[in-house]
Amino acid sequence: MAIGRDRFFDLLRAHNLLVKKSRKYVYTTHSRHHYRKWPNLIQNWRPQLPGQLWVSDITYLRTPARFLYLSLVTDACSRKIVGYHLSQQLKVKGCLSALQKAIKDNKAAAGNPLIHHSDRGIQYCCDAYVTVLTDHRIRISMTQSGSPYDNAIAERVNGILKSELGLDKTFQDYAQAVAATHQAIHLYNQVRIHRACAMRTPQMVHQGNQHSPLLCQSKSVLLTTPVNLQQDKIIDCKVLPGQNTPL
Repeated sequence: MAIGRDRFFDLLRAHNLLVKKSRKYVYTTHSRHHYRKWPNLIQNWRPQLPGQLWVSDITYLRTPARFLYLSLVTDACSRKIVGYHLSQQLKVKGCLSALQKAIKDNKAAAGNPLIHHSDRGIQYCCDAYVTVLTDHRIRISMTQSGSPYDNAIAERVNGILKSELGLDKTFQDYAQAVAATHQAIHLYNQVRIHRACAMRTPQMVHQGNQHSPLLCQSKSVLLTTPVNLQQDKIIDCKVLPGQNTPL
């Protein structure tokens, strides 16, 4: 039986057999800049307690008019999101707001300097962000490649928020996206249990200042080297001509 092209595609569509068009992907990491890229301090190290390692990342949310950018800071041991901010532009201000919230509401574990780990995006490498970290004596660690495995915990958090907690939908506007973000992060921190937290919520592990058994099952190396602000003094680099300022 011969049928026309349009009829053929109608049949495929009716039986859900058409290949779905992939959604537009947004790149949130711009690493081709002249700011200092810091070494990876956590390749052979795992945190033992909350307040030893924060991981940061940026993911995007959708509205009909524009993309929005969600900056997240997560405690790598408890898996709690300790700071976040939803911005209408991909600028450093959103990352700074998330970081400052994390610093205000949390403290480093006693005996170990806190490490902040991120990708090498311009938002995390620029002077404004690095200055806040060094002013609070937070050690700086960055991925050494573009592989998501270098910042796997942060990527996993992004996936949970989108695939399980509703942030993958298209929101009507910025206000609706903000409300949904607050709700999703509340559920993530306070309600959703995590296998990495031995089937407890991130808040339970974080508030109790307890080990996260599955995360910390490998041998840890305690960092005893103090922060050397003189040695780690940043190089004052400018953005390449033609690039947008990170601020």
